[in-house]
Amino acid sequence: MAEGDTPSRRRKTARTGRGGTKRATTQTREGGPRPASAPAATERTEAPADGPAGTAAPEAAEARAPARNEAAVTDRAPAGSEAEREDRYGLTAEPPEFCEGETAEAAPEPHPGHALDRVAKAALAQMTNGVTPYGLSSKVLTWWIHAAGSPGKQLELAEHAARAWSRFLGFAAHAAQGEAAEPCIEPMEHDHRFDDPAWAAFPYNVMQQGFLLTQHWWYRATNDVDGLDRHDEQVVSFLARQMLDTVSPTNFLWTNPRVAARTREEGGRNLMRGAQHALEDWERLRDGRPPVGAEDFVPGRDVATAEGRVVHRTHLMELIQYTPKTGTVAAEPLLIVPAWIMKYYILDLSPHNSLIRHLVDQGFTVFAMSWCNPTAEDADLGMEDYAAAVEEALDAVQAIVPERKVHGVGYCLGGTLLAAKAAQMARDGEDRLASLTLFATQTDFSEPGELGLFISESEVSFLEHRMRERGYLDRHEMAGAFQLLRSNDLIWSRYIQEYLLGEREEMFDLMAWNADSTRMPYRMHSEYLRRLFLENQLSNGKFALRGGPVAVSNIHAPIFCVSTTRDHIAPWQSVYKLHLLADTDVTFVLTNGGHNAGIVSEPGHEGREYQIRCTREGERYLAPQAWRERAERREGSWWPALTDWLRERSSGESAPPAMGAERYPPQEDAPGTYVFQR
Repeated sequence: MAEGDTPSRRRKTARTGRGGTKRATTQTREGGPRPASAPAATERTEAPADGPAGTAAPEAAEARAPARNEAAVTDRAPAGSEAEREDRYGLTAEPPEFCEGETAEAAPEPHPGHALDRVAKAALAQMTNGVTPYGLSSKVLTWWIHAAGSPGKQLELAEHAARAWSRFLGFAAHAAQGEAAEPCIEPMEHDHRFDDPAWAAFPYNVMQQGFLLTQHWWYRATNDVDGLDRHDEQVVSFLARQMLDTVSPTNFLWTNPRVAARTREEGGRNLMRGAQHALEDWERLRDGRPPVGAEDFVPGRDVATAEGRVVHRTHLMELIQYTPKTGTVAAEPLLIVPAWIMKYYILDLSPHNSLIRHLVDQGFTVFAMSWCNPTAEDADLGMEDYAAAVEEALDAVQAIVPERKVHGVGYCLGGTLLAAKAAQMARDGEDRLASLTLFATQTDFSEPGELGLFISESEVSFLEHRMRERGYLDRHEMAGAFQLLRSNDLIWSRYIQEYLLGEREEMFDLMAWNADSTRMPYRMHSEYLRRLFLENQLSNGKFALRGGPVAVSNIHAPIFCVSTTRDHIAPWQSVYKLHLLADTDVTFVLTNGGHNAGIVSEPGHEGREYQIRCTREGERYLAPQAWRERAERREGSWWPALTDWLRERSSGESAPPAMGAERYPPQEDAPGTYVFQR
């Protein structure tokens, strides 16, 4: 790194001054990582047709420059002098947006006091679990100002409150006398907190109706406010819902009929057990141990048991080749690229629900990447490093199975990276993929769902300060954000079950895997949030790999894309936007279930169903709802549809390849060593 340079992230912006002249400036913002290989920020100007690169023809420059700038150039202090620095950056300097003329030089290094900002915000982030109070407060204030300035909205809310209060009083009067009464409001379809029949009895029915009416009023208060940005509305509405959920009558001993009855029956022993559970959970969290019961699901013994060998290892990943189980296999192998936010064995859970085992049993040669769990020493690992690891894995696969293309399979963030890598290879004329399969993968982040509520410039900057201090994003902070998205299911229902009722929820393989999370390197996670979520670079052709931008439209390998109806991390409507980017055949599958449970959907899993439809290259685009109306509905697991699709795009059958190759000798048995890193 050049002397005086910093690992800050530099951005170039164009500012318009008087006369319509644009002045390019270089802004330095603390907290964002810059690749070590990147040069210090300098300005470059495009060459006009009549001048060499980086210069302008004298005649053209004279024609463009305002007359007042000629005097300014004549009176300018010598370059590099203290007077020149004062002219540019001192108290008398003109603001950049009002300056005219030639391109500015790089801004000076930030004031040393900015380091104090980083320290203070990193300390605050530790207390708030990485959630910025500044960005959230600004959105609440913005909502309040707009609502305060909207008398019509205030009148609407007052009328709604009066009608709701009138209906509520009538309902309460009938309920108190033991008479049947029509509820004022019903819970939302996904809200199962009040499913117990005891909530229909007085006085619990009155508490329930009062809470639901209050919740509905706040929803109306935080939405459809004139002049308020839709994203700000969603954030404020989300915050209001979170605060209301904390005071739901389901969360308290004497206002929850089920808890109250259990306490009377057991004489309070359920509360004693709940206190013991809370203490045990706190001790495990303090010591960094997994939750109760997770120790019964050990990789290689209980989960991740598919037979195979590690055939390649780098600092960032292990490549596992799985042992074939059939006499012949499909000619083209599969390479699975999982997300690195969690361990790879989501696709190799127990023997009965392992997708990897299913693919091997169906006659495919399967390779899977197992990512390392990064530490502070890996803070500078970026998206380019992870993309390079995918290329290394692809090289190894094609060395073990030579002269064959590869079926690429990506899950979640791993699928996004694989799509970007496939676009880069297509751009560079590398025809290495026979097909591309994506599970719960977004390629357009313009509508990322509720996860987008946590992602703003304020939040990302705040989180960067925290990550910069430690070198990574801690797994507990990431898990906390996901839990907030489904607080009723993942926080409050567990609190009621385990601490008020005193009943431990039985651990199972998917829950144990979910607790086995990983850290995220500082630079990679910052780039992921900025380049994909904030700037949506992959969908607009600005995401750069190997020296240039990539475009999903360059991918010509057929795509099999799977999404789920209840995915709160990658909503299916967002995943569906792949149809707007891809210029190839896209077979889209929409299955019931959530982000993980919908993918772990083995044959025989009760209650599974899905829709499937192939959109051919050049076919007219269908909106998501129109697609649902036309797509074929099928009962059961979508896994057989995937294996049929892969087989149709394979060139035939061949003998199983040997385990490893000369350059990639077999090493440890699967699941390898990285899966055990904590």
